[in-house]
Amino acid sequence: MLFNSLDFAIFLPVVFFLYWFVTNKNLKLQNLLLVVSSFVFYGWWDWRFLILMGITILLSWLSGLGIRSVRYNHEEGAARKRLRLITALNIIINLLILGYFKYYNFFIESFTEAFSLFGKEISSGSLKIILPVGISFYTFQALSYTIDVYRKKISPTTDVISFFAYVSFFPQLVAGPIERATNLLPQFYRKRHFDPVQAADGLRQILWGLFKKIVIADNCAEYANTIFNESADMSGSTLLLGALFFTFQIYGDFSGYSDIAIGTARLFGINLMRNFAFPYFSRDIAEFWRRWHISLTTWFRDYLYIPLGGSRGSVMMKIRNTFIIFLVSGFWHGADWTFIIWGALNAVYFLPLLLTKRNRANLETVAQGKRLPTMKETLSMLSTFGLTLFAWIFFRAESLDHAVAYISGIFSASLFTIPQFAGSADAVTTIILIVVFMMLEWQGREQQYAIERLGLNWKRPWRYAFYYAVIIAIIQFGGSEQQFIYFQF
Repeated sequence: MLFNSLDFAIFLPVVFFLYWFVTNKNLKLQNLLLVVSSFVFYGWWDWRFLILMGITILLSWLSGLGIRSVRYNHEEGAARKRLRLITALNIIINLLILGYFKYYNFFIESFTEAFSLFGKEISSGSLKIILPVGISFYTFQALSYTIDVYRKKISPTTDVISFFAYVSFFPQLVAGPIERATNLLPQFYRKRHFDPVQAADGLRQILWGLFKKIVIADNCAEYANTIFNESADMSGSTLLLGALFFTFQIYGDFSGYSDIAIGTARLFGINLMRNFAFPYFSRDIAEFWRRWHISLTTWFRDYLYIPLGGSRGSVMMKIRNTFIIFLVSGFWHGADWTFIIWGALNAVYFLPLLLTKRNRANLETVAQGKRLPTMKETLSMLSTFGLTLFAWIFFRAESLDHAVAYISGIFSASLFTIPQFAGSADAVTTIILIVVFMMLEWQGREQQYAIERLGLNWKRPWRYAFYYAVIIAIIQFGGSEQQFIYFQF
């Protein structure tokens, strides 16, 4: 079920009504409603994958109970091996499930291609496994619970309904944010009361998320798809414009989803973690990765990078750990060499900052408390944006050959010509919308989302006029309905 679909427009009010007006006096019933609603939401694509998600959730819950039992019945020294075994088994089983559905085809195809290099053709026998929507997101969320229970950061829960609600909570189920049990799970233990201020804030964030997705991302997708799909016939300037369209498409698409998810959760009295913090205003790549897909970046930091040693140790260890975390991040995004190169490229961007200890030079918001950035800040933002745009070409390309050919096409004499492609005249409107969008983002860059505070001090007619203007823009300029990009991950 898509957030930008008629199905969801009917589904959400129904669940909201039942949640606050039917089950509101019984916490367990309220949580059960969320679990059932989440399974309906997820099963809308393919009900068979509900079994797979249920297995992941149940295994992780049982692993927590197993850890609890071992700690209760054994001395700490004797329990250590058992605790590690339970934790390791849960991690391995869940990663095997994830690996089978997400990476089986990739490894089979890579294996057959490797043999073809030596002149030996073999049949792959690939089953062409269908990737369940959002499997990486809910698997990582379940794994973080087991690891945090093992580390004693959270007590294992005996409340199976609350745990199912934690992993399957429908607003963030298929594309994040990837929540931690330490933040989200306790919220299902507490009685929730309807807060009209919180709900109004949630509706504003949903509205802004829909604007990002429908007006910005979906319009950019039309032109990005046209240019990338026909890149062999395009000029360098057109290819550069195509990369620019994709850069705003993926930001509007993914951060738009996160805004809708966070805003929807607030309608139910649930607070999710922030997932984007205006990343295209970053002054270096390290800052970009602190602001882009925050829930995944911090997940890899806490459960992979720091256990490997982080930025401590020798120079070679720092280089090793940096490449590991970025390569794994690339591989998490997709089973293709383009994603791995994308990850490696970001590691190359990041390393000079880490090795010169400048990776934490820009922790505060750019031009904080000021209307405009300095010239140095402007140049830093433009250079970081340029590096990010270049890397996104690998992310979007169909193959490594396609990416190389696309980049070669950009850096040609035709780079200095006027872009020409089907629909180029209409694309001017989208470019104007992007400019307006980024102006609003800049104005609200110190908030949780761009329009969080915008208009709250205006007189009511002006404030509502602004909201209606956003709604009209969504209706008027909405592109063709596109599936969210991150559903494939």
